[in-house]
Amino acid sequence: MDPVRVIARDRVDILGEGLFWSVRDGALLWTDILGKRINRLTPATGQVESWEAPDVVGWIIGRASGGFVAGIGRSVASVSLDPFSCETLATIPGEPEANRVNDAAADAQGRLWLGTMPFACDGPTGAFHRFAKGSFTRADAAPYTIPNGPAIDPEGRFLLHTDSAMGVIFRYPLEDGLLGKREPFISFEAGWGAPDGMTFDAEGYLWVACWGASCVTRFAPDGTPVRRIALPASQISNCVFGGPDLDRIYVTSAADGVEEAQGGALFEIDPGCRGLAPFLYQD
Repeated sequence: MDPVRVIARDRVDILGEGLFWSVRDGALLWTDILGKRINRLTPATGQVESWEAPDVVGWIIGRASGGFVAGIGRSVASVSLDPFSCETLATIPGEPEANRVNDAAADAQGRLWLGTMPFACDGPTGAFHRFAKGSFTRADAAPYTIPNGPAIDPEGRFLLHTDSAMGVIFRYPLEDGLLGKREPFISFEAGWGAPDGMTFDAEGYLWVACWGASCVTRFAPDGTPVRRIALPASQISNCVFGGPDLDRIYVTSAADGVEEAQGGALFEIDPGCRGLAPFLYQD
């Protein structure tokens, strides 16, 4: 049986998301989108801290120059935690007021890849953007309903992204900050849940949070599912490697709309493999 631990804390997340392991701080950062909170776990002490954000907050990512950047509302903001401060860097152009940021990742060159979506999850009014040197570019012409899980393979050749509403993980060739033609990579079958947040391990295998299926699933480089780790909550939203040796997987979940003892909990898994240190945003 795969060991799964529930992280002890005094609250659960309405919609946990946006995980980031800070090598610099030896800490895990994540967000509660609907709870408008940024959270930090320091595994060495077990301390969990939480700060209230000015709006819904989709993700938080380390910044090469210090501190963090976060997706807040329909903007990218500079964030410091000790003490807490938040300053808008740029607002995504052309986004409807009914939209918000969702998930994001940085690449090796320090660019951000981020999705937007409607609050109501009721139609393809969202988009997939690139944010680099203070400017936004529409990265994919396709509309999105629930964009999730940007992840870049360990060799930097491909970017994976999904629209959870479609149940498909797409793969794009990635070269010089541009995305090539989008191709279906993994189509989720009945019973797999919906693909949500995702991350690569050091062996090039993909780990995917499976919303509605109470698990994370490991996929081989050819897209074949090879392992499933069950979790005691149904709405599994994101996963990331962390810990001093990057040999733990932290997993977020959501309490919104369910009556579950561990809905909205943060989980720690011993996966028996290691991940890679995440990239930082570079101004």
